[in-house]
Amino acid sequence: MQHLKRWITALILVPILLWILIKGNTLLLAVLVSAAAVFAIREYLRIIFGNDEKPVPNTLKILTYATSMALVISACLGSFSILFLILAMNLLALSIFVLSRFAGNPFIFDMISKQVLGIVYIPVSLSLLVFIKDLDQGTFWIIWLLIVIFANDTGAFYTGTFFGKTKLAPTISPNKTIEGSVGGLVASMVLGFVFCQLFFHDVSLSFHTIPGSFMLALAGQIGDLFESAMKRATHIKDSGHILPGHGGMLDRIDGLLLAIPVHYIYLVFVL
Repeated sequence: MQHLKRWITALILVPILLWILIKGNTLLLAVLVSAAAVFAIREYLRIIFGNDEKPVPNTLKILTYATSMALVISACLGSFSILFLILAMNLLALSIFVLSRFAGNPFIFDMISKQVLGIVYIPVSLSLLVFIKDLDQGTFWIIWLLIVIFANDTGAFYTGTFFGKTKLAPTISPNKTIEGSVGGLVASMVLGFVFCQLFFHDVSLSFHTIPGSFMLALAGQIGDLFESAMKRATHIKDSGHILPGHGGMLDRIDGLLLAIPVHYIYLVFVL
């Protein structure tokens, strides 16, 4: 039943996402990315502060949500300068927060370090999708990225289910296997090549994407394990329940979060 829910949710959401990417403009994509960032950072805060006795201060929550949306807006404006300015303003606000709370909480620096990690981990990474959208053929490169990561997840799942024997990271995610990991990498490289050829009709470019697909899939698997490690540290199974069959927003995009920066760098500096 859980597996069926995953496919039903995907069949509903994928056409909507494709319509936004193909028919929508950069602003519409930015709205979607901003919403995903807020939902994901909300789940992140619940996970990362799961072992703390005191709840996350509302001031810190508001600052985190505001910074997340502002980062995506800066990407919509096409300005890395504004993006870095927002990061600097976030640090300034955190400094004021520390000074106002230090007397009553000597572990305040642990709290703000978690916030900074979350900002870099989620909204900064997602903001790069908006920058990719504005690149030449950016829409199709985003779709290609999603295909590669989907192939990685699906290939790893089915290969691991039928052929998996050797545990990949038993203390973090007991169900993942080395065989599944290899299956995901191979599926990503094959589908990455095929869909690049379908989108761009350039054999040379398609061959150039093979190492890119490998790095994206590898980054996606690391991102998946990273989120699993966070959840295991706080004894949480799913980051949320917003997506039936998938868990939370963070559960669905954990592989993308580390793959997006790799994809952007590969597009700008390699291809």
